Amino acid sequence: MKRALTRRPAKGAPSEPPVVEEEWDVDEPATDDAGSTDIGGWSTGARANTSALLRWAAWGLLVIGPVLGAAAFARASTTPAAQPTVTATAPTGTGSQGAAGFASLFVAQYLRAGEGDQDKLAAYYPPAGDLQLEGDPGRRHGEDLTVVRLRQTDPDVWSVTIAAHIVSDTKPAATATSSTDDAQPSAAQAAADNLHYFQVPVAVGPAGGGATGYTALSMPAEVAAPARIKSPDLIYGPAQPASSSDPRTQAVTQFLGAYLTGSGALDRYLAPGTKLTAITPAPYTAVAVDQLQIEGDQGAEPVTTVPADGTRTRLVVTVRATGHDKVRVPLSYALTLKARAGRWEIAALDGAPSPAQAAESAPASTP
Repeated sequence: MKRALTRRPAKGAPSEPPVVEEEWDVDEPATDDAGSTDIGGWSTGARANTSALLRWAAWGLLVIGPVLGAAAFARASTTPAAQPTVTATAPTGTGSQGAAGFASLFVAQYLRAGEGDQDKLAAYYPPAGDLQLEGDPGRRHGEDLTVVRLRQTDPDVWSVTIAAHIVSDTKPAATATSSTDDAQPSAAQAAADNLHYFQVPVAVGPAGGGATGYTALSMPAEVAAPARIKSPDLIYGPAQPASSSDPRTQAVTQFLGAYLTGSGALDRYLAPGTKLTAITPAPYTAVAVDQLQIEGDQGAEPVTTVPADGTRTRLVVTVRATGHDKVRVPLSYALTLKARAGRWEIAALDGAPSPAQAAESAPASTP
């Protein structure tokens, strides 16, 4: 920028015309309030701030880097590792139901088998293809085949015992017998009339597609009937005739009448909270209560009253139910009764009578 300057003469000096001089101003860099200088549109203060920012960013990366690495390692350590694929196998203790069904089918085929049926048996026991079979096929068959024993003899082997009634499909040849012999059944008839028990060893193993396969390890072996045990003592007193004046007899008669014959609503005989459904369609037309066995009751005196509300008692009731064919059949029910509002109500239809030992460990049933 150009400015005009006038120089005046000094005092006492001869008067001379004023001298005009030209002075050029140099544009200095502008400064902001903070004192930074703007050069070429980029201030030195801005450059300083940027340098400081970069410096702090670098330090931040140095500090945060190890932290981020530790976090990533911790997350990786908590993520479950991929498990290797395991081939499906038959675990120990499994396959019991399949083994029981397999043994039942094998025994049924075994009882029907005769000469020429080796291949049918080989489907269950492969070496049976080389057996020598006698008799006509189908000369006998088994009825009411039932598994009566199932035990594991090895991790993959089950011993299955099947009960069966053997029925002959051919008439026995006529033989001359005396009247005395006619009165006594023959040994063959006695053997045929009784239950037969066959024990079959069944191996369990993995089959294709993850399924479980079965095979017999031998032909069936006929064995003796399983041992029977002495009946355990129960919590109930001796059987006593049902008295029509006993409120307990009245309660079970009304309940079983609705339950077995559909006479009346079942809910009216149930204690609050008890859920039972009557049999549909009703299998019987009438029910008569014959005997009661009551918990702790020795039947010394007749009972005509109902105890305080909340009192519970258990009993076994024996009834005769009349079918639609007018034939009466005996039935027994284990029931739990509960007193409420001066009458007995059905609190439970028990799955089985209660043994005395179980009752000793259970809390006493009091109001």
